[in-house]
Amino acid sequence: MPVRKYRRETTEINCCLKYILFSSNVVIWMTGLVVLAIGIWAWNEKDMFSNITKLTFIALDPAFVLICIGGITFTIGFTGSVGALRENTCLLGTYATFLAILLLFEMGFGVLAFVLKDKGWIKDQATEGLRAFIIHYREDPDQQNLIDWIQEDWLQCCGIEGPKDWDSNNYFNCSSGAIGSREACGVPFSCCRRRPQELIKNKQCGYDVRKEGYNYEVSKIIYEKGCVQAGEEWVERNLIIISISAIVTVFFQILGICFAQNLRADIYAQKSKWH
Repeated sequence: MPVRKYRRETTEINCCLKYILFSSNVVIWMTGLVVLAIGIWAWNEKDMFSNITKLTFIALDPAFVLICIGGITFTIGFTGSVGALRENTCLLGTYATFLAILLLFEMGFGVLAFVLKDKGWIKDQATEGLRAFIIHYREDPDQQNLIDWIQEDWLQCCGIEGPKDWDSNNYFNCSSGAIGSREACGVPFSCCRRRPQELIKNKQCGYDVRKEGYNYEVSKIIYEKGCVQAGEEWVERNLIIISISAIVTVFFQILGICFAQNLRADIYAQKSKWH
C-alpha cells in the first residue's frame, strides 16, 4: 500500500513585499522621530511647555510645524513598519488610510493652488506670513532664524516687497531712533549682500541703510528685491524640479497604499486557510 506524504501548506504571504514595506517605513519612522525630537527640544528651549501663552501665530512657529510633521511621519512609519513585520491587518489598514488621507490633502491643496494662482491667494498668504515674521522678529528665535535663512541663504531678498517693510518692526522702525534703538532705519544683517572675502559676518552691516543721506550706495550693501517677488522667480526657475518631486512623492504614496493593501489581502487569505 503506497504511503501518502502530506506536505504542509506554504505561506502565501509575499516576503519580498513584506520586508520592502517594513524597511522603507523604518526609515520613515526614524526620520519622523528625529524631526519630532527636534521640534520638542526647540519648544522646550523656548520654555513653551510651561508658558503656552507666549505662543503667537502657532501655524507660523517653526518648532510647532516640526512637531506636527514629525508626529505625522512617525505615526505613518510606525504603523507601516510594525504592521508589515507583525502581519497586523489593523495597523496596515491604518497605514493605508493615513497615506490616502495625506494624498487627498496634497491633491486638494495642489488643485486649490492651481485654481487660485491667478487670483493672488498664494501671494497673499505668503505676504501675511512674512509680515508676521517681520513684526515678531525679535520675539521668537526660531522665526528670526527662519526669516534670516530665507533672506540670506535661500532667496537673497529683503522684506516683503523691499527693505522698507522692516519699518513694521519696532526695532527697525525709523522712529525707534528717538528711544535709542541702534537698529532704527536699518535692516537685519540677513538683508546684506554676501562678500566672499568676509570671513566673519558683519552683524551691523544693515545699520542706517534706510536713513536719508546714507553715505553708500544701498544696492551694493543690501538686497533690494522683496522676498515675495524673489520667491515667485525661484518657483518659476525650479518649476520642473518641483513638479517632478511632487509626482514622485505621489507615486510612492500610491505604491505604499497598494503594497499595504496587497499584504493585507495575503494575510487574510492565509488566515482563511487555517479556519
